[in-house]
Amino acid sequence: MLYVIVYDIPDDGRRNQLFKALKGFGTRVQYSVFEAHLNKTQYEEMKQAVTRVIDTSEDSVRYYALCGACAGRMEVPAVGDITSKPETIVV
Repeated sequence: MLYVIVYDIPDDGRRNQLFKALKGFGTRVQYSVFEAHLNKTQYEEMKQAVTRVIDTSEDSVRYYALCGACAGRMEVPAVGDITSKPETIVV
């Protein structure tokens, strides 16, 4: 499933920590927006990583799950690319 994660973190330190946590799960597409193709386990791991960083009394984080049909209708009319689903590599 494709998830869009958006955040507004007023503290520079926490915002940088959240960026580092999220870049392990997805692709940064705007300053405070990530897109990530995750299975259910990865999604739960990502939410736990976010919870360890944020201050729930100050910070805003939102997760949007996009079904395949919705993800297929995404448009990027200017700079940037739609985040592609990572290829599976068997070693």
